[in-house]
Amino acid sequence: MPLPRPRLLIAGVAGVALAVSASVPASAFGPAAAEAKATAAAKPATTSKAEKKRLDTLPTPKLGWYKCYEIAECATVKVPLDYDKPKGAKTEIAVLRVKAKNQKTKIGSLFLNPGGPGGSATDFALYAPYFLSDSVLERFDIVGVDPRGIGASANIKCFRSVKDQTAVLSGMNVAFPLGKTEEAKYVKSAKAFGKACSTTGKTLAGAMSTAEVARDMELMRRAVGDKKLSYLGFSYGTALGQYYANMFPDRFRAIAVDGNIDPRQWTGAGGTGSKILDARMRSADGAWAALKEIFKRCDAAGEEYCAFAAGDPAKNFEAIAKSLRAKPLVITDETGTAKITYADFIGASLSYLYSPYAGENVMQLAADLKALIDGGATAAVAKKSVLQRVQTAKSIGYDFPYDNSFEAQASVICTDGTHPKNASSWPAATATRDLTAKYFGRPWGWLSAQCASSTWTVRDEDAYKGPFNKQTAAPVLLIGNYWDPATNYAASVSSSRLVPNSRLLSSDNWGHTAYGTGVCATSAIDQYLLGGKLPAKGTVCKAEHQPFTEKLTVPEDPSVLSSSAVGGKKLPPVVAPKPVSVLTGGR
Repeated sequence: MPLPRPRLLIAGVAGVALAVSASVPASAFGPAAAEAKATAAAKPATTSKAEKKRLDTLPTPKLGWYKCYEIAECATVKVPLDYDKPKGAKTEIAVLRVKAKNQKTKIGSLFLNPGGPGGSATDFALYAPYFLSDSVLERFDIVGVDPRGIGASANIKCFRSVKDQTAVLSGMNVAFPLGKTEEAKYVKSAKAFGKACSTTGKTLAGAMSTAEVARDMELMRRAVGDKKLSYLGFSYGTALGQYYANMFPDRFRAIAVDGNIDPRQWTGAGGTGSKILDARMRSADGAWAALKEIFKRCDAAGEEYCAFAAGDPAKNFEAIAKSLRAKPLVITDETGTAKITYADFIGASLSYLYSPYAGENVMQLAADLKALIDGGATAAVAKKSVLQRVQTAKSIGYDFPYDNSFEAQASVICTDGTHPKNASSWPAATATRDLTAKYFGRPWGWLSAQCASSTWTVRDEDAYKGPFNKQTAAPVLLIGNYWDPATNYAASVSSSRLVPNSRLLSSDNWGHTAYGTGVCATSAIDQYLLGGKLPAKGTVCKAEHQPFTEKLTVPEDPSVLSSSAVGGKKLPPVVAPKPVSVLTGGR
């Protein structure tokens, strides 16, 4: 869920350490958190004849490993563009591994995916020593396979030049479109974008469904010599894990998926493809639920603990939104003039909901904006803070080299699912979402505008559409946290009910995904990956840090609060699906 350049949000990587978490009953969050009743024991499903024909008839690739990045080994390998045509066209995928510290006690390989779609798994694996527990690093080779079209793999490219790309994506150069003029411009660009990927980018765009990535991963499992797959996926990577579990239900030893997408919502199952993606996934609902809880806790904590506690936080936040809707805020300092729009404010707020310090960051931004709008003695300090916070939440332009981030993301979303026919239906659909999920219905709703089926016409005939309820030989561990602004907690609950042989682990941490936010969640995931031990049914991990539990201080530099993980580690740099406008980064 940035501005001109489609960069993917990286959730907080550095900052203040979190303390030990504990387990509390699932009932603490209400009946929705309780797991569905265990289904009767059933015979485990096996890999289908179709998938066996596609994969098992292929020779096992030989990976020509070479030393790279000082601590890793790299390889590239060509795989069939279409597994039904093994002797046909090929595409190259990149693989990176960081070898287990103790090769004598090695369990095997642990495949990782950071999400997106569009996130680089090779980058993620290279960073693994900073966020994975030492016990996991000791026993697994950490492997990242860049999905086809993405990262160091052969790239999807929908435009012939940066100039052509800029001409189209500049029309989507807003945090989200608001009003008929902006919406018409955005729709026009979304249509052009969809057509470009369906023509110039057709070859790869039509072969980038999650099913193809699961097949590539199955082939790489054999290539690294593992008898069964071990996998840890985050955000969109949870869809990849669930796809693999259903396509190859007898070929994994452990699949842990953190921050879940319900695959039925993702694909538009049961006729729901007539709705825009967020009307199915309801990411905006998760973001709105988190913001409402922040208002409530800020108000209860008071002004010593929350920067926005004076008066009614919810009403004061709405007053800022109303003011910016009527007229953008113009800020001038020594570097020039900046304009802060309503969309910038909401886009920045959404970005900060990804942090374990979501409450503090969102409320400080609101407090600073209120100070600037009201004027007064605090406006000078607030000016620097607002500029810094908003600029970290949006990109600044398209430049060299060619950046295919948004094309990579869209190629997976658009080919995996069924979508409404006309991009011109998005303004009404996103306005409806904004009524249900206040503030966030529009930024999340516009995510899939380029996927309208009349303009995104390229298809992957081998995309997997289900079923997603196979009885797997080994259990699947699903993890969801209550206040996730991207992958709504409800999707982790529904996914756990969908997969018969699964266990749901819940966490009350803030931000996107749970691994690294506390000892409880991190240890439970580690124990499952290492030895197959599932947490007790109904376990909810209670993170020690909650919003507004520390008295306010005035830092010398009003930087955005972030958080490191337990045990001196960092948080996983998880990549979440984001509209072109809310993606962070830029140069």
